[in-house]
Amino acid sequence: MERYIITTEHLTKKHGADYRIRDINLHIPQTGIYGFLGPNGAGKTTTLKLLLGLIRPDSGTISICGQSLTERTRLKSLREIGSLIENPSGYAHLTGLENMQIVAKLKNVPFSQIGDVLKVVDLYQQRDKKLKNYSLGMKQRLGLAMALLGNPKILILDEPTNGLDPAGIQEMRCLLKSFVTDRDMTILISSHLLSEIEQLADSVGIINQGEMVYEGRLSDLACQGQHLEDIFLTLTEHSGK
Repeated sequence: MERYIITTEHLTKKHGADYRIRDINLHIPQTGIYGFLGPNGAGKTTTLKLLLGLIRPDSGTISICGQSLTERTRLKSLREIGSLIENPSGYAHLTGLENMQIVAKLKNVPFSQIGDVLKVVDLYQQRDKKLKNYSLGMKQRLGLAMALLGNPKILILDEPTNGLDPAGIQEMRCLLKSFVTDRDMTILISSHLLSEIEQLADSVGIINQGEMVYEGRLSDLACQGQHLEDIFLTLTEHSGK
């Protein structure tokens, strides 16, 4: 029986009379990469913010590492998670190392971890450069390093390849795959790019207009003679009508 590290049941968030997401049921397997795929505005970021406790659901439940996410358990559950939502943030006038030290203090993580994670994302030699002089790819990798502080079991990443050039995208793919093989991590990665999910993910959930339309392992699709591209193209065609 497959073990799930994150699950949701009927997760719902409204904005006025409209639904941002409705009855979202996620089943994210332990260890591996789960691709959360959908067009822009489908509800991906809203779902990720709910999983991180950044916003509250109107209804439904969230379970992380077998424990329900509530106000009482939130801090304990979120210690298991590193995240990079939307654009990586930091202080432009400070160095990469100084930015890492601020995050380490906030996470109550010893500074001794900083050098190790900067080496993992290949920024150790750039640690004394000011953030304003980092390229976009370097900023994304610094955001990943911040997320890795504290050795989380789970990484939640929102469109981490946005704005990267082809070399940066390939670099990011290799990094994420190495986290799974070297650290036994579970990575939840959202994207509106079908090609990214196909090249990265073991499992996939597809969301459109705030509702889940498919979830399963890519290997199961192949066994059934189906293709992720066909499912995704069908939903985008319908959403454009």
